[in-house]
Amino acid sequence: MSKPWDGARRWVWRTLKVALIVAVIVGVVYWVRFAPVTVTQHLIEQGEIVAEVMGTGTLEARVKATVSSKISGRIEEVSVDQGDRVNKGQLLVRLDDEELRQQVAIAQANREAAQAAIDRLKTDKDRTAAVFAQAKTSHARIQALHERNVATKEELDKAVELLSVAQADISRAEAAITEGQKELIAAEKTLEYHRARLADTEINAPFDGLIVRRQRDPGDVVVPGSSILTLISTETLWISAWVDETEISKLKVEQPARVVFRSEPGRSYPGNVVRLGREADRETREFIVDVRVLELPKNWAVGQRAEVYIEKDRKSSVVLLPAKYVVRRDDRSGVFVERDGHAEWRPLAFGLRSPGMIEVIEGLKSGETVVIPSDPSNSLSEDQRIVMP
Repeated sequence: MSKPWDGARRWVWRTLKVALIVAVIVGVVYWVRFAPVTVTQHLIEQGEIVAEVMGTGTLEARVKATVSSKISGRIEEVSVDQGDRVNKGQLLVRLDDEELRQQVAIAQANREAAQAAIDRLKTDKDRTAAVFAQAKTSHARIQALHERNVATKEELDKAVELLSVAQADISRAEAAITEGQKELIAAEKTLEYHRARLADTEINAPFDGLIVRRQRDPGDVVVPGSSILTLISTETLWISAWVDETEISKLKVEQPARVVFRSEPGRSYPGNVVRLGREADRETREFIVDVRVLELPKNWAVGQRAEVYIEKDRKSSVVLLPAKYVVRRDDRSGVFVERDGHAEWRPLAFGLRSPGMIEVIEGLKSGETVVIPSDPSNSLSEDQRIVMP
């Protein structure tokens, strides 16, 4: 039989175990619920906030041209290279022109021959006109004599015949001159055509600009329209950026903007909106906005990607909150505010937003301190003790 004091001992032991478990649970709850959390703090201040519309695009030239040949031929010289700046009218490419020069010389000779033929025909016409004048005078004299019965009918008929032949010779000479003039015009047009083709062997810059690509070299054979060089005007360079269509009502021409090239993510370059697209992509629901870059990086390339940030609104002297301090709780957005060494939950109402910064309309004042756990794996709760680093 067990002694009475054995049962008491077991009861005490069980009681101690239960008390120990409760103490551990209470300790854990206390530690999780009330243990101090090391936090990062931020002093709330007032300042200026700029709301922006963001878009992604590529650097493009407003004016660009593909330099090509109007005629087929072999390239004899390419006088510029990629990266060269050129002036309007500057020689860029020369094609082999030996055959065309010969054609121009032949056309020039044909024109001179046509002109000489006309000169000869005009001389013939002058001679024919003299014969006609003589035949006309002879006809008038014989007709007068015939009326006085001095000249015979045969003599009069012969005079009429000679006059008719002389008149026909004049008409024939005039027709020959007309035909010669047409041949001269044809020869001049042919000469003009060959001269134009010869001129086409020299390809000049259509405007001041920069050579961004060279596709051909001396010795290559080109055909009409084949690309030799790509030329852009550096007067207007812009970012053709894709922007969400929901922002279209907030944008207009001349709005200020900043451009961030991916080659220099830490620097912004000034710009402004110069053109708004009038057609949205039916799949992405975005439209094109052209933002002129007012200042370029030292090294840049057409086609390089960049982000544009277009200013849509600006406010001064507002309460500013870094976006990383915003916490979602019970489907509301707010912050934890430091209050006597404890974290106090505060729901907020927001206004404008900029990258990394938010305007607080209600719930927070300048001079207050907001906190977040220094260790992202930790979390804060209402009235939890906090420790500043």
